[in-house]
Order: sequence, then structure tokens, then C-alpha cells
Amino acid sequence: MIDSVDSIHVLGSRQFGGADRFYVRLVEALTEAGYPALAINRPGSPVGDALAESGAPQRQLPLANGWDLYSVWRLRQIVSAQRPRVVQSYMGQGTRLTWVPRKLTTVHVARLGGYYKLRGYYWHADAWVGNTRGVCDYLVREGFPSERIFMIGNFVAEPEPPSPAAAATLREHLGVPADAQVLFALGRFIDIKGFDDLLVAFAALPEEVQGRPVWLVLVGDGPLRTMLENQARDLGIAGRVVFAGWQNRPGPFFQLADALVCPSRHETLGNVILEAWSYGLPVVATDTPGAIELVRDGDNGLLCPSQDPPALATRLVELLNAEPAARQAVGAAGRAGVVSQHGRDAVLSAYLALYERLGVMGRWRGAGV
Repeated sequence: MIDSVDSIHVLGSRQFGGADRFYVRLVEALTEAGYPALAINRPGSPVGDALAESGAPQRQLPLANGWDLYSVWRLRQIVSAQRPRVVQSYMGQGTRLTWVPRKLTTVHVARLGGYYKLRGYYWHADAWVGNTRGVCDYLVREGFPSERIFMIGNFVAEPEPPSPAAAATLREHLGVPADAQVLFALGRFIDIKGFDDLLVAFAALPEEVQGRPVWLVLVGDGPLRTMLENQARDLGIAGRVVFAGWQNRPGPFFQLADALVCPSRHETLGNVILEAWSYGLPVVATDTPGAIELVRDGDNGLLCPSQDPPALATRLVELLNAEPAARQAVGAAGRAGVVSQHGRDAVLSAYLALYERLGVMGRWRGAGV
């Protein structure tokens, strides 16, 4: 345990998706900026491993599903001992188990990255952060006090330095031809990510565009992997589709790609879009709530209806046929938005300003026990 912390951050997840990665990045950024943050997470979780690499302070608690009364008690003990300005909880289980003693001035902020179930999980917090306008509007519709709801987006990791040699080596390792145009998609292989729609759309594309073969690289894993591999085989595209598995450091794949495809059926924000833009990649995305907030069709990306493989194929062909300068302009517009609105400094400053504001506002009358 460090001597003094400015904030405590509680996450009960065992995954390493977008919300979990953001948790790691924010804890590290706060500490590096001189606002020591203590991370509390489950033992053996991927976020714990990631934080250990940076040396960020952390503690492990069971944070088990349901009402883990031991974790509730230990969290209250830790908060009482540290007395931070803020305790920030992430997603349902971390928030459900976080109860700041009423005698403390510490403010409990619940951060939401999705349209989560609210009853029994979120009402006892002092303030709420949604990472999109849609999430904030959802909280207001559900009766949460609008004056204590704040919108702060995510920031993504800084892109790895360009390395043409590393990209060429990766391309060779994956068996992708040196002259191929590469479409890239990243995420968990679950239904809402729409990878089966992407495979149908890819099968409708010509095998070559502008005299270059077209390949698809999928980075990720999950319960649908076998089904997706079988689908690629049945569609006759298995020879041009690479299943690269889960990659904790996907930077080289962004550098390898010519464009990112986000075929989701539902996406609250779309961290992968922000990551692609940080590398200057053009993006083709379906019109999920998150993508609609991020993408200006024809400017910083291309949009199409979700669960509509023919429409997705049309937009992909449009991008593949575009002149290199036009593609670069789309990617550059996306990168400019990341820097100005979703950059590390901008998001960190927004959180620090929020913590200051909540310190003045004080705790909410409905919070704590």
C-alpha cells in the first residue's frame, strides 16, 4: 500500500476488453501526472498483470459476483484508511460492491461504458460518468440527477512508432502476400461484434481490387471462434482470412492494415475505432450508437447499417477503390479527432477537473451507508 492516494479505482472484471484497458490507462496516467491512484481488482485478472508491468500500485480483492460482503467490508476499510478525494468504480460489479462510509467526504464516482443494468448497481454512487452522450442521456431517462452526470470519453494508448520492417515481418509470418490490401478487425468473438456479418461481406468482395489481392486479418478470440473459422471455410474465403488470435499488443497489426472494419451490432463507444484513428487508419463501421457519435460519414470514416453484409461490402469496395490520398485524408481526419477530443491529456484533464468540481459539490444526499 502506498502512503497516500488521491483516488481509488475499483474494477471487478476478469476480462481485458475496452473498459478494462481504459481502467489501466487512467490509473497509470493519474499516477504519472502526480495524482497517485490505487487500483483494486480481482486476483489473477489481466488488468492486474498489465498494471504490474508499469508498477502502478494495486490491491486484489475477491470482488466476486453477487453480494460479496467480505469485499464490501475490505473496500470500506481501505477507503477509510486512505481517505482519497474520489473512489471511482467501473461497470456493475465493481460499483455494486463499492460503498463509501457516510462519515467520509470521499466522493464515489461510477463510470459507465455501456447501457448497463442500473437497478441494484448504480444508484448509491454520488456521481456518474458516461463515456458517450448516449450513456449520459440513458442515465437521465432512468431518473438519475442530471446535475451529477458527466460525459468524459476514453483515450487510447499512444500508437507504437512506425516500423515498416516489423510490419513486413508480421505480414510474412501471417502468410499475407506483400502486395495485398489488408482489412483488419479486432475484438472478442461474440455475437454483438458482428464478425459473422463481416465474413459474409468479405465473401462478396472481389478477390482483387486495383490489381491487388484483398485479405482480411481478424485479431481476437472468444466462444464463436470455431464457428467463424467454419463459416470462412464454407464461404470459400478461408485462404484469404487470417485468424491471428488474441493479441495484448495489437499495434503491429494496425501498422500492417490498410483499413479497419468495425462490424458490430451494438457498440457503446468503439475503442477500436479510436485506436485505428490513432494510427491514421481509415475506418468502415456499422451505425451503432458509439460509431454514430464518433464517425462523420465520408469525412473521418464510412458508415453503413448494422447487420447488413451487402451494405458493408459496398462501403468496403468504395474504400478499397479510393485513391491513396483520399484514404489518407479520411484517416488523418480521424486522427485529428483523437488528438483533440480523445487524447490522453484531454481526457486526464477532464477527470481531474471533475474531481475538483465534485470536491466542491460534496456528496449526494442519497449516497453511502
